[in-house]
Amino acid sequence: MLRVAVVGAGPSGVYTAQALVGQTAVPGVRVDVLDRLPCPYGLVRYGVAPDHEKIKSLQGSLRTVLEDERIAFLGDVEVGARGLTPARLLELYHAVVYCVGAARDRRLGVPGEDLVGSFSATEFVSWYSAHPDARPDGFDLGRSGAAVVVGAGNVAVDVTRLLVRRPEELRPTDIPQGALAALAGSGVREVHMVARRGPAQAKFTTKELRELGTLPDTRALVDRAELALDPAYDDPSGLPAAARRNLDVLRGWPAGAADGARAVRMRFFLRPVEILGEDGRVAAVRFERTEPDGAGGVRGTGRYEEIPAGLVLRAVGYQGVPLPGLPFDAARGTVPHAAGRVLRDGVPSPGEYVAGWIKRGPTGVIGSNRPCAKETVASLLADAPALARRAVAPHPVAALRALGHEPVSWRGWLAIERAETALGAGLGRGPVKIPDWTGLRGAAHSGQPIG
Repeated sequence: MLRVAVVGAGPSGVYTAQALVGQTAVPGVRVDVLDRLPCPYGLVRYGVAPDHEKIKSLQGSLRTVLEDERIAFLGDVEVGARGLTPARLLELYHAVVYCVGAARDRRLGVPGEDLVGSFSATEFVSWYSAHPDARPDGFDLGRSGAAVVVGAGNVAVDVTRLLVRRPEELRPTDIPQGALAALAGSGVREVHMVARRGPAQAKFTTKELRELGTLPDTRALVDRAELALDPAYDDPSGLPAAARRNLDVLRGWPAGAADGARAVRMRFFLRPVEILGEDGRVAAVRFERTEPDGAGGVRGTGRYEEIPAGLVLRAVGYQGVPLPGLPFDAARGTVPHAAGRVLRDGVPSPGEYVAGWIKRGPTGVIGSNRPCAKETVASLLADAPALARRAVAPHPVAALRALGHEPVSWRGWLAIERAETALGAGLGRGPVKIPDWTGLRGAAHSGQPIG
C-alpha cells in the first residue's frame, strides 16, 4: 500500500488527493490530507467573498472528495512546527505532496505603507472571512470616509465591493458577526480602485467588474479621459475577448459625481508613490500619472495627484512563502521542481512533490489546479515502485501526536460545522463562521477525536 501525505486542504490539495485515489495504475493508495488550519477548503473557505455563494458552493464538491474512505483529513497540523519537518514527514509517508499555496501578499514598496490605516487586501479578506489568524482588533471603518484600493484584479474588486455592500445584503451570508457589525457602522462612502496600467491590462473578470455596476445605492464611475489613454480604447478588436468585454462594461459607466450615493471610482494609469499621513494615520495617497510606453508597459509622466483617504488596501498579488526544510526559489516564490518533482540542487528528491501555487506561482483560477495536480500525480505514480519499497512508520497519526500535534479529524470538522450553525441560530442568522483558534479547536474536539 502506498501512503501519501498531501500538505494543504485547499483546491490544489483536494484535487491532488482525488487524482491519487481515482487512478487505477497503482492500487491501494491511501492519502492523508494535512492542513495547518482545523478546517478544510483553503481559499474557498477563507478567500472567496461571503456574498459569492455560487463560488463558495464549490465546497460541496471538495467535501465529496474528502469524504472518500481512502482519504483522511488531519487538520491543525502544521509542517515546520513541533518537529514536523519535511524530513520527518518522509519517515511517515512514502511520498509527500506540498500544496501550500502563496500565503504572503506583495507590498507596494512606497513611503508611508506602514501607517495606521494601510493594510494588505489579504488582511481585510482574512478578517471578513473569519480566518483565525486575522487581525484580532479588526478594522476601524467608522472614520474612513474614503478608501483607496490599489490593484486591478478580482481580489481588488472583492474588497471594493464589500466596503460598499449594504449590511442587510451580507447578513444572510456566513460573514462573522464582528465584521458584519463593523461594516454596518462603516463611514466609507467612496472607494477609489486604482490601477497603474490601463483597462486592457486589468486582471479582473468581466462578471466581477459588472457586479460593481449593479450594487444597490452605489454609483460605479469611471474617468473617460483615463479610458481613452489606453491604446486599445478606440479599436479593441485586437484584444483578448475578456479584455474587450471589460472595456465594454467600463464604457457603459458614467463619469461625474456620486449624487449622494456611495461611489466606486475606477481609476487607471496612476502609480502609487507615497501614502501620506496625519498624526500617524493614513490621510491620502500620492500617485504619479503614467502613460503607455508603446511596449505593453507604462512610464511615469512626472505629473502627480493626491486622493484623500482614511483607508488604503493593497491588492497587487501574492507570493509563496519558504517552508523550512524545502528548497525555495525566492525570485519566483515557488519550490523548484520538474513536472512536480521537488528539486534539491537540481536533482529530483525522492518522495517530495509540489502542486498548486507553490509549484507554478499565484496564477490561474480554481480550475487551473486540476491539470496542475494531475501532472504532479503522474510523476508520483511513475515513481511509485521505488517509493513503495521505502520503510515508513506504521501509524502516522500516533507519530504526529507524539510530536505534540492534536489532529482535527473529519469528524472534528463536522463538529465545527455544527457549532457554526448553532452560533448563527443564536444570532438569528444562518451558519456564521467561528473566527478564532480557541473557538475552532474547542468545537472540533467536542466531537470524538481520531482513534
